[in-house]
Amino acid sequence: ENLEFWLACEDFKKTRSAAKLASKAQRIFEEFIDVQAPREVNIDFQTRELTRRNVQEPSLSCFDQAQGKVHSLMEKDSYPRFLRSKIYTDLLSQTQRRLS
Repeated sequence: ENLEFWLACEDFKKTRSAAKLASKAQRIFEEFIDVQAPREVNIDFQTRELTRRNVQEPSLSCFDQAQGKVHSLMEKDSYPRFLRSKIYTDLLSQTQRRLS
């Protein structure tokens, strides 16, 4: 969900239609930010509340703080765990065998 949220934010920033901005912001909030959201990301209460207020009057930067927190979490936790995962190490060893 962290990566999907980050990608949704990147897509949101490309929105040029003011009419679509509010609906897209609400959808992202309900899917990733709101308490008990189906794919809730792990952010602190202050960031969640700031984002809730930002979505009331959405701008292209309304998810910036939440996106930054999620990026930091992925960088410090998810990505290093992925690099140590069996799926990644198996793929890496397969690739190295093919290159040898």
